[in-house]
Amino acid sequence: MCGIAGWIDCRKLCDSTAIMRRMAQTMTPRGPDSGGFYTDDNCALAHRRLSVIDPAGGSQPMSRPYGGDRFTIVYNGELYNTAELRSELGSMGVEFTTASDTEVLLNAYITWGESCLDKLNGIYAFAIWQEREKQLFLARDRIGVKPLFYYEYAGGLIFASEIKTLLAHPMIEPVIDRDGIAQIMLLGPARKPGSGIFKGIKELCPAECAMYCRCGLKKRSYWTLRALPHKESPEETEQHVAYLLTDAIKRQLVSDVPLCTMLSGGLDSSIISAVAAKEFESKGRQLTTFSIDYKDNAKNFHSSAFQPDMDAPWIREMSAFIGSKHINIEIDTPALTDALELSTYARDLPGMADVDSSLYLFCKSIKNNFTVALSGECADEIFAGYPWYHNEDILCRPGFPWACSTSSRADLLCDGILGDIDPNDYVNSCCNETLRKTEYLDTDSRKDRRMREMFMLNFHWFMQCLLDRKDRMSMAHGLEVRVPFCDHRIARYAYNIPWDIKAAGGREKGVVRRAMKGILPDDVLWRKKSPYPKTHNPTYLAEVVRRMRDILSKNDCRLTEIVSRKKLLELCDDPTSFKGNWYGQLMTSPQIFAYLLQIEWWMRKYDVRIDRQ
Repeated sequence: MCGIAGWIDCRKLCDSTAIMRRMAQTMTPRGPDSGGFYTDDNCALAHRRLSVIDPAGGSQPMSRPYGGDRFTIVYNGELYNTAELRSELGSMGVEFTTASDTEVLLNAYITWGESCLDKLNGIYAFAIWQEREKQLFLARDRIGVKPLFYYEYAGGLIFASEIKTLLAHPMIEPVIDRDGIAQIMLLGPARKPGSGIFKGIKELCPAECAMYCRCGLKKRSYWTLRALPHKESPEETEQHVAYLLTDAIKRQLVSDVPLCTMLSGGLDSSIISAVAAKEFESKGRQLTTFSIDYKDNAKNFHSSAFQPDMDAPWIREMSAFIGSKHINIEIDTPALTDALELSTYARDLPGMADVDSSLYLFCKSIKNNFTVALSGECADEIFAGYPWYHNEDILCRPGFPWACSTSSRADLLCDGILGDIDPNDYVNSCCNETLRKTEYLDTDSRKDRRMREMFMLNFHWFMQCLLDRKDRMSMAHGLEVRVPFCDHRIARYAYNIPWDIKAAGGREKGVVRRAMKGILPDDVLWRKKSPYPKTHNPTYLAEVVRRMRDILSKNDCRLTEIVSRKKLLELCDDPTSFKGNWYGQLMTSPQIFAYLLQIEWWMRKYDVRIDRQ
């Protein structure tokens, strides 16, 4: 895992060395182990490395001559089918000088060109420069686990793993327009596919690649979710799911540095930890698992439909069952609140409030002894685990099922700040644009058609928000987090599983539960879904409200350039007055204040300027 950056100019680069060093400095947390640069008249590349595979031989930028040209790569990611690719390339006469997947990827591109993407299984964002042809190839993994942002100008292109790295370039300014405000306030912490919020900054979408040359940037999608007939019986489907999950987990256990898993006691993390523990045991090793909790949560927890019970007893049961060495990280309110600023800087944008800041602190603790961790993200999006998959009222309602508070959000805004943007039309348009990408079969039932639509919304929106969170919070500490449920083979297969099989037994992730029978204790296997743990301590709400009042008392408050001071003070007086959740079940009253605090700090830290045109 690494940080990458580059600057291409079709004329000639000027002062590139100092600029690239400044950009690379912003990526040091992503790549704390080493760094490197490449320059020629038209291209400058920077790399910061987190050593995971072949620490001695995987230095970047990596160059190889071929056919009278020279190919140079900067790469962020991991390939989980490196051995197969190395063997195939070796049979074609390709020779290797390192054990790194970087060299495998570079040779794959040299050998097969853009079609190499069809062969990759992994998480990646990379760029390859051809010196003679003076062209740059960019690509991002199918699911969007690894980020890749860019800024195009007349005659040139600048790209990087993170927004802060782009903003370190003197050509790029921290400006947001009305669309950026609309995204922050009406969609946030989500953002439109391909958007970097700041004016001119874009993101390569999942499963997109691009070629940049004198003619400009040409993008295309190289993979998408296709509607295909499902020909397997329920029993065959369960076997297929079990194989895909087990294979994905085992592939992602390869590492030359210490590896652990995150364990919440829920279905997804328990599956990953159980498979990992068995693999470790077969090699005479003990798996270490980590969990997160909050001070005094046991005293303040109240069961709800979204969070029926606490994780601690289930974690203890699972750790004992798999024989792991378990470490619990406990976070208190002051640390959680203070980390709001740190997590905003890690994401470069307002994020998921304490859901981000807690993960930020969690990853920091794990990094003390480990460099790689496996996590259970995205199972709910792919296998229909969220409540909105199973609630008919939500299913039949237009718009995003996790964000039904557009009117309440808009009501907080300063008059006229959005110009002619109508909040409800804006949000519905974003939603409908994604729905239009949905593929159906003529044989699909009405239920299956709607579930394909829900899959697409979750895949392109909610899941991307969570993957942003996981990448930025972990890589802020040089921790590589792998997400086995994001294997593209799993996503492709799950998209076509009929609803009555996917929700077997009328349960969320029913097919997964049946597929993994025998891998987990039955009570864990059938435990009702519980979301990522958050603090239930009332001191957290009190603290974020106090901080909000404090910033509103200052004449230089940046938040009030966007949000009404009067409305915020009213919200401080009655935090329950906001109708609906901000974003899913994890962002209720305390998180609304925390999110707005993140906006204040973000605007101040990044010196955000508003283009009102």
